[in-house]
Amino acid sequence: MASSSGSRNPTMTRSLTIADAQNEDSSSVDSELVPSSLAAIAPVLRVANAVQKENPRVAYLCRFHAFETAHRMDQTSTGRGVRQFKTYMLHRLEMEGEQTKPELANNDAREIRKYYLDFCETNIKQGENTKHPEEMAKVYQIATVLYDVMTTLFPLKVDNETQRHAKEIERKREQYEHYNILPLYAGMVKPAIMKLPEIEAAIGAIRNVDNLPMPRIQSAPTINDNIDMQEERIIKSDMLDWLSSVFGFQKGNVANQREHLILLLANIDVRNKDLKNYHQLDSGTVEHLMDRIFKNYRSWCNYLHRKSNLKFYLLYFFTLLSRFPPGSDRQQLQLLYIGLYLLIWGEASNVRFMPECICYIFHNMATEIHGILYSNVHRVSGDVYGTTHGEESFLRNVISPIYQVLYKEAKRNKGGKASHSAWRNYDDLNEYFWSDKCFRLKWPMDGKADFFVHSDEIKSAHERPKSAAGKRKPKTNFVEVRTFWHLYRSFDRMWIFLILTFQAMLIIAWSSSGSPTAIFDKDVFENVLSIFITSAFLNLLQATLDIILSLNAWRSLKFTQVLRYLLKFAVAVVWAVVLPIGYSSSVQNRTGLVRFFSNWAGGWRDQSFYNYAVAIYLIPNIFAALLFLLPPLRRTMERSNLRIIVLVMWWAQPKLFIGRGMHEDMVSLLKYTLFWILLLVSKLAFSYYVEILPLVGPTKVIMGIKVHVYEWHEFFPNLPHNIGVVIAIWAPSVLVYFMDAQIWYAIFSTIFGGIHGAFSHLGEIRTLGMLRSRFEAVPAAFSDRLLPSSKEEFGRIDSEADSSERKHIAKFSQAWNGFIHSMRIEDLISHRERDLLLVPSSSSDIPVIQWPPFLLASKIPIALDMAKDFKGTDDAELFSRIKTDDYMQSAVIECYQTLRCILEELLRDPGDKAIIDQICREVSMSIRTQKFLTEFRMSGMPLLSDKLEKFLNLLLEDFENRVMQESQVINVLQDIMEIITQDVMTHGHAILENPSPHMDNQSDKKEQKFEKINIHLAYDKSWREKVVRLHLLFTVKESAINVPMNLEARRRMTFFTNSLFMRMPYAPKVRNMLSFSVLTPYYKEDVLYSDDELRRENEDGISILFYLQKIYPDEWTNFQERTNDPKLTDKKRNELICQWVSYRGQTLSRTVRGMMYYRQALELQCFLEDAGDRAIFGGYPPIDINNVEKKVVDHLHAVVNIKFTYVVSCQVYGAQKKSSDTRDRSCYNNILNLMLTYPSLRVAYIDERDETVNGKSEKFYYSVLVKGGDKLDEEVYRIKLPGPPTEIGEGKPENQNHAIIFTRGEALQTIDMNQDNYLEEAFKMRNVLEEFVKRRRKQRKPTILGLREHIFTGSVSSLAWFMSNQETSFVTIGQRILANPLRVRFHYGHPDIFDRIFHLTRGGISKASKIINLSEDIFSGFNSILRQGYITHHEYIQVGKGRDVGMNQISLFEAKVANGNGEQTLSRDVYRLGRRFDFYRMLSFYFTTVGFYFSSMITVLTVYVFLYGRLYMVLSGLERVILDDPNIHLSKAALEEALATQSVFQLGLLLVLPMVMEIGLERGFRTALGHFIIMQLQLASVFFTFQLGTKAHYFGRTILHGGSKYRATGRGFVVFHAKFADNYRLYSRSHFVKGLELFILLIVYEVYGESYRGSKLYFFVTFSMWFLVASWLFAPFVFNPSGFEWQKTVDDWTDWKRWMGNRGGIGIPPEKSWESWWDGEQEHLKHTNIRGRVLEIVLAFRFLLYQYGIVYHLNISHHIKSFLVYGLSWVVMATVLVVLKMVSMGRRRFGTDFQLMFRILKGLLFLGFVSVMTVLFVVCALTISDLFAAVLAFMPTGWALLLIGQAFRPLFSRIGLWESIKELGRAYEYIMGLIIFMPIVILSWFPFVSEFQTRLLFNQAFSRGLQISKILFGRKDAVSS
Repeated sequence: MASSSGSRNPTMTRSLTIADAQNEDSSSVDSELVPSSLAAIAPVLRVANAVQKENPRVAYLCRFHAFETAHRMDQTSTGRGVRQFKTYMLHRLEMEGEQTKPELANNDAREIRKYYLDFCETNIKQGENTKHPEEMAKVYQIATVLYDVMTTLFPLKVDNETQRHAKEIERKREQYEHYNILPLYAGMVKPAIMKLPEIEAAIGAIRNVDNLPMPRIQSAPTINDNIDMQEERIIKSDMLDWLSSVFGFQKGNVANQREHLILLLANIDVRNKDLKNYHQLDSGTVEHLMDRIFKNYRSWCNYLHRKSNLKFYLLYFFTLLSRFPPGSDRQQLQLLYIGLYLLIWGEASNVRFMPECICYIFHNMATEIHGILYSNVHRVSGDVYGTTHGEESFLRNVISPIYQVLYKEAKRNKGGKASHSAWRNYDDLNEYFWSDKCFRLKWPMDGKADFFVHSDEIKSAHERPKSAAGKRKPKTNFVEVRTFWHLYRSFDRMWIFLILTFQAMLIIAWSSSGSPTAIFDKDVFENVLSIFITSAFLNLLQATLDIILSLNAWRSLKFTQVLRYLLKFAVAVVWAVVLPIGYSSSVQNRTGLVRFFSNWAGGWRDQSFYNYAVAIYLIPNIFAALLFLLPPLRRTMERSNLRIIVLVMWWAQPKLFIGRGMHEDMVSLLKYTLFWILLLVSKLAFSYYVEILPLVGPTKVIMGIKVHVYEWHEFFPNLPHNIGVVIAIWAPSVLVYFMDAQIWYAIFSTIFGGIHGAFSHLGEIRTLGMLRSRFEAVPAAFSDRLLPSSKEEFGRIDSEADSSERKHIAKFSQAWNGFIHSMRIEDLISHRERDLLLVPSSSSDIPVIQWPPFLLASKIPIALDMAKDFKGTDDAELFSRIKTDDYMQSAVIECYQTLRCILEELLRDPGDKAIIDQICREVSMSIRTQKFLTEFRMSGMPLLSDKLEKFLNLLLEDFENRVMQESQVINVLQDIMEIITQDVMTHGHAILENPSPHMDNQSDKKEQKFEKINIHLAYDKSWREKVVRLHLLFTVKESAINVPMNLEARRRMTFFTNSLFMRMPYAPKVRNMLSFSVLTPYYKEDVLYSDDELRRENEDGISILFYLQKIYPDEWTNFQERTNDPKLTDKKRNELICQWVSYRGQTLSRTVRGMMYYRQALELQCFLEDAGDRAIFGGYPPIDINNVEKKVVDHLHAVVNIKFTYVVSCQVYGAQKKSSDTRDRSCYNNILNLMLTYPSLRVAYIDERDETVNGKSEKFYYSVLVKGGDKLDEEVYRIKLPGPPTEIGEGKPENQNHAIIFTRGEALQTIDMNQDNYLEEAFKMRNVLEEFVKRRRKQRKPTILGLREHIFTGSVSSLAWFMSNQETSFVTIGQRILANPLRVRFHYGHPDIFDRIFHLTRGGISKASKIINLSEDIFSGFNSILRQGYITHHEYIQVGKGRDVGMNQISLFEAKVANGNGEQTLSRDVYRLGRRFDFYRMLSFYFTTVGFYFSSMITVLTVYVFLYGRLYMVLSGLERVILDDPNIHLSKAALEEALATQSVFQLGLLLVLPMVMEIGLERGFRTALGHFIIMQLQLASVFFTFQLGTKAHYFGRTILHGGSKYRATGRGFVVFHAKFADNYRLYSRSHFVKGLELFILLIVYEVYGESYRGSKLYFFVTFSMWFLVASWLFAPFVFNPSGFEWQKTVDDWTDWKRWMGNRGGIGIPPEKSWESWWDGEQEHLKHTNIRGRVLEIVLAFRFLLYQYGIVYHLNISHHIKSFLVYGLSWVVMATVLVVLKMVSMGRRRFGTDFQLMFRILKGLLFLGFVSVMTVLFVVCALTISDLFAAVLAFMPTGWALLLIGQAFRPLFSRIGLWESIKELGRAYEYIMGLIIFMPIVILSWFPFVSEFQTRLLFNQAFSRGLQISKILFGRKDAVSS
C-alpha cells in the first residue's frame, strides 16, 4: 500500500554554522550550504572548490567574489541563514588571504588572467575532441565563472585576448550544458546515443521550423553589448523554442519536454523498423502519438459539443492558396500540437491533477497557434502576428491564477478538520470544466470570472473575518457528506436485492411447510409479491438520499440534472403510494405462481390492478436487463454524445464526462456473472436453511407466550408478541445475513483463484528437486520466452539447429550466471554454492552441454565407483549404465574433454602434448572398437582420481612462490602420467617408449618428460574457471540437492525457472521494446543505516546488527566470506556492513539497488542481441575492451539509456542539503552517494528559495532534477512553480506529481520506498511491457499492468510472518481473481506499471485531494476504470516489498488503510463505480473494497447486538419466562443451532482460506497445512482478531466524525520493547474500552442469564466472544518484545503513573501527559457535525441499561419493581459523584496549605461512609453480592456520563464543570489501566513466560542469541563495575 513518501509540512532548519562546516570536508561544504536567498553564488563556490588544488589563490578570489556578491544581494543579512553563512565565509577568507599567494604572476589580476588562459587552452581547445560532453559542460561552467570573477574584481585588466576567449566560450557554452539523457548540443565528440538513427530522425523532425513565422524577442543587455547596438535575437532552433517564444514557457520546461518528446518519438518510431534505411520519422509514428495524447481532449470536445482545435484542413487550404509553400507538411503541425500539450503539462504543477482544465488551456492556446500560423503570416516579410511573451508569462498568467484558487480552497480544509462539503477539492474544480460554463472564463482568462472570485477570503491567524462576503461556492456534481447512508446510495441495487430476498425467504419460511416449494401456494405467492412494495419504498429512500446528499452541489448542477432528481423522487413517491393501494385491493383475488403465469397468456385482460402496476414498475428493470445482456450496445449508447441518445439514457444515469461505457465484453461478463450466480445461490441457500428457517419456529412460539411478570419496571408491558425478544433474537441473524456474503466471497475466490493459478502453471516448480528434474528444459524455455528471435530458429537443418541450440544455451548461461552472481553479491549464497550453480560461459571446446555443477555433483565419483566395481568386459553394458543418467554421461564426457584441454594448454613442450594426444587417440579408438575395458584397467581409476584432485588443488591454491608451485604441479603431473600409462592403460608404456617427431632428443629419459609447463595460466581468469569447474566435478562427492541452503535463494531460483513455463508475451528486441520509467517517492525515510545506528544497543543490549546476524546467520556468514580480504580497510569494511544491514531493511538504498537491476538486465539483453558469437561464447562483459568493443559497449549503453529512466522524488532533498540536523545531513550524503554510484539515477526535489522582489523577500518554489556529477550533484532542469505544491493535497501524490514531468517513456512503474527488485525478474520486464500492445478481444489495451509481490519481511518475527502471508495472499490469489474473472482490480500502491501517456493526459497516477484521497493509490485505479481504462494482473514476474513488522507498526498501518477506506466510502469515485457498474461487477467492487471493511464492522457490531439483546432478556426476566414455557423446549435446539452459526461467522476463520490455498498452490498443501498449524500455535488468530477491531474502529469513526490522517508507521527493525503507556495510548479507545465493555456484558450475561445452561452449545456460543475480549485486551502485550519481563513491567508501571499524573497544556505532547492525550482523543468531536454529536450521545445511552436492569436484581431492592428504585439509584450515583468532587476540590484547595483541615474532611467522609454502609447492611439488608453488582451497575453509568460530557464539552466548559469531567475521565483511565495491567504483573512473576514469549515472537536462532546477549550484557556490567 502507500508508503510514507509524502509531504508532512516540513519546517526549514537553520543553516550550518562555522563549527558545523569545519566538522565536514571544507572543500565542498560551503557551496552546498548556500542559503536559498543567495543561490546565485553557489556555482561560484563550486568552481572555487574545483580549482582549489590547482591554484588556491584563484579559489580564494572566487570565494571573495562570492562573498561580495552575497553582501550586495542581502546587505542587512535578513535572509534565513545569511548572517551565519557570511560569518563563516568571512572567517575562511581571512585565513586563506594570509595563507595563499599568487603562483603564476606577481599580482592577483595577472594570476587569475594567466590561470584563465591556461585553463582555456588545456581544457577547452584540447578537450573538445577528447572529453565527454558532461566533462565539457563542467569545463565551460568553470571558464564562465572565472571570467565573471575576473571582470568583476579587475574590470580594467581584461585584455583583448581574454575577451576573445570569453566570447568564444559564451558562443559555444549552450552546446555543453548539463543534460539528462540526450546531449543535444554536443560538440566535436558526438556520444553514441546521438548517433542512433531514431534519435537523429526525431531531432530532425522537431527542428523542422522552416515554414514557421519567426517571433522576435528583445535580448537583455549584457556587459559586452553596446546598448545602442543591441540586436534582436531570433529564437527558432526547434519547435519547442518557437512555442516558448510565442507563449512564454520556462527555459527549464522547454529543455525537459524537448528531450521528453524526442525520446517518445524515437522509441515509437524505431519499433519494427529497418535500421539500414533510416532517415526520417514515419508519418504513422506522429499520428500514433497524436492519437494517444489527444484522445482525452477529443473526447472532451465531443462531450461539450465543441469543435476540436486540432485543425489540419487549414494547412491543406492555405497550401492550395500558396499562402504556405508545398513543403509545409502535416507532421510539422502535429508536432506543434504535441509539443504545446507537453509544455502546458510540464509547467502545470498542481493543475496536472485537473486534466480537463489542461484540455481547456490547450484548446484556447491551439486557437492562438491558428491565429499565428494562418491569419497574420506575411509570406514575403515573415513578420509575425502580435507580440511575443516573456519567459514565465505562461506560469504567471495561466497557471498561477488557477493555483491560487486551489490554494485558497485547500486553506478552507483547515488541515483536514473541515467538512468535505465546506471546500472544493481537485475533483470539484476539474469538473467545473465538464460543462459549457468553463468557456465563461474566456481567453485570456478573465480574473473576474466566477471561477476565480472567492466568496470568503482567507484570513491570517490573527485576523477574524467580520462577515462573509457572499455565498460559498458550491461543490461540483457531488458532495462528500459524512454518513453511512453513502453505502446504501452507492450500492443501492445490492441492498435492495438482499432486503427483498430476505423478505421473500422469510415469507416462505413462515409458511406452514417452510419449504421453498411453498412459493407455488397461492397465499404464499401473494405475500411474496409484496416485495415490490418494499422495493418501491427502498427506491424512494434512494431518491431522497440523492436529493439530500447532493444539496450543496445543486447550484453547480445543470437544470436537467436537478429535474432528474426531482422527477425520480416524484415517481418514487407515486409508486410508494400506488403499489400498496394496488396490493391491498388485490388481496381478495389471490392466485398461485403457476396460475399467475398461465393467466397472463390467455386472460391478461382480467389481471388485477396490482399485477399491471408491477409489470409497469418492472419495465425499467427489464430494459436494464436487456442492455446488460448486450454490453456492446450499452457501451455504445453510454459513450455516445448524440443528443437523442443522451435523452434516452438521461433517466438511467446522469450524463457525466467519465464513467461511461465501462462494460466488459461478453466473455468476461459471462465469467463474472457465473461466479456471482453460484455464490449468491450458495449464500441464499445457506441463509435460508441455517439462519432463517431455524428461527421461525421458536419465534412463533415466543410471539404466542404471554408475559405478565417482569424483573424490572417495564415501561411497555402490553407490547404485542414479545416484540423486544423477537428483535433481540433476530437482529444478530439479520446482521449476519447482510455480512456473510463476504465469507462466501472468500470461499469462492479461494476456489476460483486456486483453479486459475493452477491453470497458470503456478507452483509447478516449487522445490529444488523439481528444479533439478526440469532444468534440462529451462534453457529452451528461456530461449522461447526471453530471447526475441527464438521462433525464427525452428525448422533448420540439424547442424544449424545444433549450433542455434548451443548459442541459446550460451545466452542462457549469460543470464543465469548474472542471476547467480547477483545472489552472491547479495550474500544469499556462498562462494562454493555460486561455483556449483554457475553455467560455463564458454562451451565451444566441449561436445556436450555443460550443465551447472549442482546438477552434476557426485556423478563422477559414482561413475568411478561404477567402473571400478564393474566385473564384466562388455563396454556396451558399462556405457549403458552410465547413459541411463543423462547428467552422469554429460559429466563424464565433460571431465574427459576439459582435462584434455587443460593439459594441452598447460604443457609447453610439443612432445608432451603429442603424448597427451596419443593417449586420447587410444581412448577414442578403444571406444569405437568396443575394447575400452580390455585396453584400460578400471582398477586404477580411484588412484588416478586422487592424484587429479591433488593436481587441481595445486592449480587453484594461491602460492606466494610460483617456482615452488610449479615444481609441485610438475611432480603431481608426472605421477598422473605414470598412473595413466602404467596402471590404467594395458599398453601405456609403449606410448612413452615410441619415439615422437616432436622430441628434440631421442635419448631423453622418461623422467624428464612433462617438466615444461605454463604455470602462469593458473592466474588467467577464464582458464581458472575451467579448473574450478573440473575440481568441483571431481571433488563434490555428496549430492547437491540442498544447494543453495538459503531459503530466499531457493525461492528465487524456483520462481524464476517456474515463470519461464508460464504464459507471457514473447520478448521483443531491446531496440523494439516499450520504453519505461520507474518513479519512487521519498520523504524522510532511512536511506542507509549509519555505523552508529547499527551498533547502538537497546535496553536489552541488542543492536540492529546483532539482531540481523541472528535472523540471517547464513547471509552473515556469506558476507564475511565475501569481505574476507586483508586489503580492506576498517572504514571500507564498516561501509560494507552498513550496506549489508541496509539491504535487509526497508531503505531507499535497497530500493535503488533493486530498480537499477533493470538497467543491468537490459544491458545484458542488448549485448546478447547485438554481440557476435565470439563475444557471447566468450562471456559478458568482455575482459579486455579494445576500441571496437568499447563502441559496442557505448552503443548498448545508449540503447538502454533511451529505454529506461529511474527518478527518485526526494521531496526535501534541498532542505536536507542545508539542514543542521545530523540525520538530514546523513540522508543527503547517502542520496548523493547513490547518484554517484548509479550515474543513470535521477533525483527530483522541491527547492524553496528566498528571492528579493521589489525590495521584499519572497519565497519561490521550483521543481528541480539533479544527477550525480564528479563529486557533487549537477542540476539538470529547474522549473518554477506557482507556489508550494505540497500544501494543496496529500503529500505522497503531490510528491509524485512534481517529479512525473522528469520521467520518460511510454510506461511508468510506481515503486514505493519499501520495495526491492531482483535481476532475474528484471529480465522479464520487456515481456511485461508487451502486455500493453498485445492483441486482445475488442482491441482493448491495458492501462495498468498489475504485478505480484514477494513480501521479504516475513522472516523478521512471527507478526511479520503473519502479515507476509496475509499480504502475499492478497497480492497473488486476491488480485488474480480481481483481475480475472471479476474485472475489478485497481491500483493498490504496489509495483504496477501504468500506461504513462494515458495517465498523464487523465490526471496522473494518483489523486491528491486532502483527506478524501488519503488512500491515494487506489483512486488512480478508480480513475483509470472510470475513464474507460483496463487493468490486468500478471504473476510471471514479481517485485519485492517490505511490510510493517511490529505490532504497533502494523496497527498504525491497518488504521491508515481503514481510514482510507472510510474516506473512499464518501468519495464520488466509489459512488460512480457503484452506480455505473453492472449488478454483478458492482458486487465484486463492493466486497473487495469498502464492503470488506463494512463487513468487518458488522462482524463486531453483531457481537454487541447479540450481547445487548441477551442483556435485555436476562435483566428484564423475559428469558426466564420464555425458557420456563413448555412449548419452547421443542424449538430450543433449532434456536441454539442458529446462534451457534453466528459464532462461527464472528470467528471469521474462513477468511484465512485464500492464504492457505495460495501457500498450497505454490509450496504444496502439506506445507500449507503445516504453516496454518504453526500460525495458530503462534497465536495468529489472536493477532487477526485484534486487527479486526482496528479495522472496525477506524472505519466507523472515519465515516461518522472524520479524523483521517496519514499515520507514519516507520519501517525499522522492531527489536525494542513498547512501554505500557505507549500501548495504552494507541489502543485505549479502539480496543481496550470496547474489550472491557464486552467483558462486562459477558460477566452480566454469565451472572444473570440462564440460557443454554447444561447445553453443549453454550460454551461454543460464548467462546468466540471471550476469545475476542481476550485478544482485544492483551494482544498488544503478548506481541510486545519483553512484554512479560519483570524489570520492564516495573519500569512500565512507573512510566505509566508518571504519564497519568503529568498536567497537560499548550506545547506538551500526548507522550508526556495524559491530559494532552485525552484532549487529542476528543479531537474528532471538536470538528464533527451535529449528526455525529447526536449519534455519540445516543450510543452512550446504552451504558445506562446496566444500572437500570441490575438495581432491580439487588437484594436491597426487595423485588420492588417501582420506578422509584431506579430513581434512588441515581441519588446514590449523584452522592458518589459529589463526594468524589469534594475530595478532589479539597485536595486542590487544602491539600498544600491546610493539611489538617483536609485530613479532617477525609476523616469525616470516611466516618460518614462507614455509618451509611452499616445502616444499609443492618437495616436495609444490603449484601456483599449487592456491592459487586453495584459496581457492574454504576461503572457503565459513569462512563456514559463521561461520553455525554465530552460530546457537550463547549456547554460544560461554560458552566465550569469541564474539570470535573476531566477528573472523572482520569479516574476511569486509572481503573482501566489497573484492570489490564494486573494480568501482566502476574505473568511477569514467572520467568518462563517471558522466555516463551520471546520464542513465540522471534525465530529460534534469535531467541538463543537473545539469551546469549543478556548473559554477555550482564557480564559486561559486572566487569565494568
